[in-house]
Amino acid sequence: MLIRRLARPMLSAIFIFGGINTLRDSQNHAKAAEPLLDKARPAVEALPAQVPTDAETLVRIDGAVKVGAGALLALGKFPRLSSLLLAGSIVPTTLAAHSYWEIEDPQERAAQQIHFLKNTGLLGGLMLAAVDTGGKPSVGYQAKSKAKKAKKKADKKTAKAKR
Repeated sequence: MLIRRLARPMLSAIFIFGGINTLRDSQNHAKAAEPLLDKARPAVEALPAQVPTDAETLVRIDGAVKVGAGALLALGKFPRLSSLLLAGSIVPTTLAAHSYWEIEDPQERAAQQIHFLKNTGLLGGLMLAAVDTGGKPSVGYQAKSKAKKAKKKADKKTAKAKR
């Protein structure tokens, strides 16, 4: 549908742009992510040793996810999966960069609140894109439909066997 072909690139553009900026300046983005990572330190320390836990590596991974998933969404390739990846990526970004409730200056607080709400809106759009089946029946619907058909078939065979 035309709307999907227009909306997906429009939705993904901010993520591709942001991901590229993150990859270009991962050190400064890592500094912004440190406070959030410090709050999550107990959970982070419980992760296996193979999982990266330093802020700069995590920020680079986040940037790569945004570029990759954003490009896939823009192209309409794996749109549901790429939307889920972007949704998972926007939550920590929003909490790390736009925690307006921690800011004292009224002007800066208002600006960060706008960014927070913008990201919340983007998250809503990603959630819609993640459940959009493109007009095709969902997996749940298909499973229920096939289960009903199988039950009818089994009931017919049972009825024939009883005769």
